[in-house]
Amino acid sequence: MAVNTPSPARCYQHRHQYVVIMTYDPSKIELPILHLIGEEADKLGLECYVVGGWVRDLILRRKSDDIDIVVAIPSNSAISRENQNVRVGIQLAEAVSKRLGKSAHLSVFKTYGTAQVKHGSMELEFVGARKESYQHDSRNPIVEDGTLEEDQDRRDFTINAMAICLNQSRWGELVDPFDGMYDLEDCIIRTPLDPDITFSDDPLRMMRAIRFSTQLGFFLEDETFDAICRNKERIHIITKERISEELNKIILSRKPSVGFVLLEKTGLLPLIFPELSALKGVEVKEGRGHKDVFYHTLHVLDNVATKSDNLWLRWAALLHDIGKPKSKAFDPQRGWTFQNHNYIGAKMVPKIFKALKLPLNEKMDYVVKMVNLHMRPINLVEETVTDSAVRRLLFEAGDDIDDLMLLCDADITTRHEDKQARYHKNYELVRQKLVDIEEKDRVRNFQPPVRGEEIMQLLHLEPCSTVGELKTAIKDAILDGVIPNDYEAAKRYLMDLAQQKGLC
Repeated sequence: MAVNTPSPARCYQHRHQYVVIMTYDPSKIELPILHLIGEEADKLGLECYVVGGWVRDLILRRKSDDIDIVVAIPSNSAISRENQNVRVGIQLAEAVSKRLGKSAHLSVFKTYGTAQVKHGSMELEFVGARKESYQHDSRNPIVEDGTLEEDQDRRDFTINAMAICLNQSRWGELVDPFDGMYDLEDCIIRTPLDPDITFSDDPLRMMRAIRFSTQLGFFLEDETFDAICRNKERIHIITKERISEELNKIILSRKPSVGFVLLEKTGLLPLIFPELSALKGVEVKEGRGHKDVFYHTLHVLDNVATKSDNLWLRWAALLHDIGKPKSKAFDPQRGWTFQNHNYIGAKMVPKIFKALKLPLNEKMDYVVKMVNLHMRPINLVEETVTDSAVRRLLFEAGDDIDDLMLLCDADITTRHEDKQARYHKNYELVRQKLVDIEEKDRVRNFQPPVRGEEIMQLLHLEPCSTVGELKTAIKDAILDGVIPNDYEAAKRYLMDLAQQKGLC
């Protein structure tokens, strides 16, 4: 991977090793806001560094608007160091916010000793240099004042432990105590210190390691991978919200299957997402097996990822066959079957979303709909299919019909080119049928032309189940092609129906 490479300048003694300090090409970090931060730090007599992900992304030539700033009291300063680092991070943030004026929004979090300045699209996080220690039953650290060296020690990965100085006298110096630059060049995810301690202290870092590996296309260093395997049970102390946040970032990656394969190989997947883990494996009976649904699912997810950035459509791809383990059966004549797995899977989605603390709102309803309907389009291929069946799919899918067809196309994972071409062609035929019916009957998202209030008025009815039954009868008559989708036809049909029922 091509990276922006600094040139060596000098070394200093770190307690772990000699650290090369390199002068970074100033033209690469010519953000005016960083000069401003450095100037304000100089006025206050403070050391100031941009650290972590922004430095990593700068070197990888990736855009990032989230900038973390670490502030420290120089060793030769007359300022007392005791209990001051917590304050100096907030102090610098306040000075920067004042300098920026009305274009900046300052938020101070005194409990955590941090502050945030929002300026345009950028979010600047300020914190005093600190060191951390952990208790076994919590990932929340005990925080104490520290040096830049100690602050870098607490970072999760070497590629996130680099710092660039913003003070004018040292502008652009890159402090890289753990050879993060080399790991960027070698595309490696590695912890700065003992990975067993790193992951045991904060088990969320195991998910982050896999997420970064997926997002960046990097390899997990062998000892880092093994440490995740050894410490996987520690994931139980992490909240579902934090786990889901990492899962969403994996799902939104260019090739999300990488992350889920790593989750499975490290043993994390059954602990955080047992329903997905249950898809793995092939059962053979009477010499007949079925495809590995886990790897098929990941293939579908990758296919969707090439066409759509819609997080919830990607979730639908991940869950489209989630009902197969519960519906799997063997028929001596037909082999392995998964009857009604789409309906079973759709019923599982709310439980999965609730367990993972994902939103239980219209986003979940969308995923339920996609999982429920994903088998329907293929049934419309046959020439004998009625217009009524096409209308009903259009009505049930509504504006999500295009997403549904994209999911169905992605579900074609056969390696046989002739079959693949035939299946894709079948879906093109279905798309044309959908277009023809929609142009003719306008049934996508339609509401019965005669509303419930008008039914009550015309037939002198109070609110009751009969009103709902009549409204449903009009809808079904339109979908079945008995009457056209217009007001006059629907009203005539209603009055005829009411007369048959003795309602008028």
